[in-house]
Amino acid sequence: MPSNNVIRGTRIGSAPERFDQRTEPAPRRPVVYWCRHGHRVEFLIAAEAETPATWDCPRCGEPAGPDPGNPPDRTRAEPYKTHLAYVQERRTPEEGEALLAEALDALRRRRGRA
Repeated sequence: MPSNNVIRGTRIGSAPERFDQRTEPAPRRPVVYWCRHGHRVEFLIAAEAETPATWDCPRCGEPAGPDPGNPPDRTRAEPYKTHLAYVQERRTPEEGEALLAEALDALRRRRGRA
């Protein structure tokens, strides 16, 4: 028995059935970049859009540039910092000692050892 459900067989986010009859895609142009490892990165960008100076290579994560003979150098990554390292940047040792003493006093009061 046929149903009158118009959207039967479609899913959310799918393209219209007759894409070429109803709309025309925006003009695009291909852009090609190369990373230090020789990986070729190609993608389409809007014709009126400005091309970025660098693009991350999806294969190795290195920055890629438009010149295959002169790819961009690796960007200097910020070393991983622990939470303690960030706290030490914000507080002097004296402030840290005062906060620790305050927290220990509050803990002792809660436990009944004033």
